[in-house]
Amino acid sequence: MAGMPIPSDEAERLRELYDLVALEAAEKAGDGEVALEPDFQSIADLAAYVCRTPIALVSLVGRERQYFKGRTGVLWAGTDRQISFCAHTICGRTLLEVPDASADPRFRDNVLVTGNPHVRFYAGAPMVSSRGYALGTVCVLDLRPRRLNAQRRQALLTLAREAAVLLEAHRSARLAEEAVRHLQEMDDLKRHFLTGINHELRTPLTSIRSYLQLILDGELDRETEQKFLRVIERNGDRLLDVLDELLLLSSLNARTAVFSPGPADLAAVVRLAVQEACAKTSHRQHAVAVKACGRVEVEADTGRLRHALVHLLDNAFKFTPPEGRVDVTVTGGPPAVEIRDNGIGVTEEDVERVFESFYRAPEAERLAVGGTGVGLAIVKKIVQLHGGTVRMEHNPGGGICVRVTLPEPPPRI
Repeated sequence: MAGMPIPSDEAERLRELYDLVALEAAEKAGDGEVALEPDFQSIADLAAYVCRTPIALVSLVGRERQYFKGRTGVLWAGTDRQISFCAHTICGRTLLEVPDASADPRFRDNVLVTGNPHVRFYAGAPMVSSRGYALGTVCVLDLRPRRLNAQRRQALLTLAREAAVLLEAHRSARLAEEAVRHLQEMDDLKRHFLTGINHELRTPLTSIRSYLQLILDGELDRETEQKFLRVIERNGDRLLDVLDELLLLSSLNARTAVFSPGPADLAAVVRLAVQEACAKTSHRQHAVAVKACGRVEVEADTGRLRHALVHLLDNAFKFTPPEGRVDVTVTGGPPAVEIRDNGIGVTEEDVERVFESFYRAPEAERLAVGGTGVGLAIVKKIVQLHGGTVRMEHNPGGGICVRVTLPEPPPRI
C-alpha cells in the first residue's frame, strides 16, 4: 500500500477545520461513539441511494484520523488516516474513483480491502470550503468492482458541495448563538453593575447627607461634630475612588490612559504595593509575607503597575478571613509576581470570568463584599499595557493564586 499522501496546504486545511469547530466532539470522544448529525446523515443516506451502494460516508479528514459525521452501511465512528481512501481524495480536489481497489497498487494491501468489509469500489468527492480547503469527502463504497455513470458522479460532487456549505452554516449558527449568549451575559453584567454602582454611590451619599443634616441642626458638641466630619471625608474619598476607577477603566478601554514605562525594580514596586494595601486593611490582621530574591529588572510604569498590584492584594484580603495568610513572591526569568491566599476561593467558572469588566462573582454578592466589578478588569488591562499576562488559578490547599508575568526588559546599552 502506498504511503499516506499529504495535501500541500495541510497546515491551513487543518486550521480551517478547527476554526469551524468541526472535529471538537469527535476528537474528545477518541475511539468512542459520536452522535451523528441529522443533516449530514441525510446526505450520506442520499449518496447511498443515488449511487446504489451499500456504504456511504460524510467524513472529515483530521490530522491522524478521519471522522464520520454521517454514515450508511457501517458502524464505525471513523478510521485511521493511514488507511483512508479519502486522504487521497483531498489531495486531488476532484472526484476520485477506484473501480477495483484490489487491483489498484495504492489500495490493494489496505486492511479495508484485504479484510472486513473487503472494499472493492470507492468514489469520493472532496468537501471544499469557501476558502478553498478540502476538509473531507462525501464518498460511497461497494463490495464489488464497478463504475459510476456521469449523472451519479455529478450527484456526488453536488452532495459534497452541499456538505461543505452545511459545515460552514453550522459554524455561522454557532457563532450566532455565541453572540446572543454574549449579549445576554452583557445585559446581565450591566444589570449587576447598575445595582452595584447604585449601592457604591448611594450608600456613602446617604451617609454624607445624614451626617451633614445632623451638623446643620447645630445641636452637636464640637468633638462629635469633628467625628462626623471625618466620616463625611471618608465617604467623600470613597466616592472619588469609585469615580476614579470608572474613569480609569474608560481611558484604558479607549487606550487614552497615560502610560510612561521605564526601568524599574519589580521587587521594590511589589513592596510599595503591599505597604499600601496593608495600610487599608490593618484591622483584619492578615499575615502577609513577601519573598523576593534581590532586584528584578522590568520595563514598567511603576504607578500603573503598583495600582494593579494593590487591586490584586485588596482582592486577596477581601476574600481571606481575618488573620488569614497572603504570600507574595517575586521571581525573575521572566519577571513575575505570585499572590497566594488561603481564602474562600472562587468557582471554576468565576476563575475564567473574574477579569471581565463589571463581572462580580456570586460569592462576592452572597457575602456582600463591596465593589463595582471593575478592579480586576483594570488589573488585566494594565498588565496587558506592559505586554504581560495575568492568570488566576486555585491553590491545591485552598484559596487562590494570581500570577502576573511581565516580559524581560530590553538589554541596557
